[in-house]
Amino acid sequence: MSLFAKEPPFSHGTTPKIGILLINLGSPAAATPGAVRTYLREFLSDPYVVEIPRPVWWLILNLFVLTTRPGASAKRYAQVWTKEGSPLKVHTATQTNMLRGYLGERLKQPHVVDYAMRYGQPAIRYKLNALKAQGCDRILLLPLYPQYSASTTATAFNAAFEVVAKMRNQPSLRTVKHFHDHEGYIKAVAQSINDYWVKNYRGDHLVLSFHGVPRRTLDLGDPYHCECIKTGRLIAEQIGLKPDFYTISFQSRFGRSEWLQPYTTSVLKALAQKKVARVDVACPGFVSDCLETLEEIAIEAKGDFVKAGGQELHYIPCLNERDDWLHALTDIALKNVLGWNSTATAGSLKASRERALELGAKK
Repeated sequence: MSLFAKEPPFSHGTTPKIGILLINLGSPAAATPGAVRTYLREFLSDPYVVEIPRPVWWLILNLFVLTTRPGASAKRYAQVWTKEGSPLKVHTATQTNMLRGYLGERLKQPHVVDYAMRYGQPAIRYKLNALKAQGCDRILLLPLYPQYSASTTATAFNAAFEVVAKMRNQPSLRTVKHFHDHEGYIKAVAQSINDYWVKNYRGDHLVLSFHGVPRRTLDLGDPYHCECIKTGRLIAEQIGLKPDFYTISFQSRFGRSEWLQPYTTSVLKALAQKKVARVDVACPGFVSDCLETLEEIAIEAKGDFVKAGGQELHYIPCLNERDDWLHALTDIALKNVLGWNSTATAGSLKASRERALELGAKK
């Protein structure tokens, strides 16, 4: 039996292409307990996501989590579900279409742009095989996570590597580890906050809420916390905020262990108790609105803030389909395929050669 998966027939003379695969987390197929249970089983079975000894976690997951959580989570998903489906999937698909258009204008090399989800559909396995079938012999993996974490970026790469390992004729792979301090991304987030304030005025305090991960991951060497702090600082500097006007926090805590602090819920309650009337919340760790932003912040956190004595919580939407963000994403993709693009390479070599001759003449 062959070690390799069946591949499409090989054809001589086919023009090779560059493949660019955007990767996001994923969503249930529907806002129902059954669909959520299927999604959570795949998501929470990933050892990159839950770093607990497998036998112990198997019992907790199957005897407790999957018997109680799907129903409650389905109700939360139902509050943000759209006619087109999951907000995350809808935004990711639109971003892919826009990136395809922008790259078509700037990348002259034959290329294919698509997206996949780490959990659920469309699966990374399916999309990588589809890119291969379309003649892509070089593939850029571009997770839509600005900050690197083992539980997001690393597991996405690992899933892709496992697929490629079973290919006889393997494509060249490149990866984008993070873009937490990319100038275009920072400017797009800052501008989105400013644009919101122009239309809705500025609140009394800004909270920059990032997705949380267990505190233990920081001790094990995960750079996520540091990258979130840097992103928050750069956004604040870009807007021109004073340090006492904004707070960086972490949301989505799960279980009883310590996670990265300060927790967003604790920050909001403390602000309410200090008689801060209006708080604005932005989530720079997400480039697309999803359950964690539309329900956890815009609905649940808003209720907690008001209940604690605050008056207004304004959620500032994610980047979604903003033009400045899509141009930044285009720049990130182009930078990482440099050298694969024959046109860009030829231009770069010509420029380098001319510069070398110019310096030589001066000597």
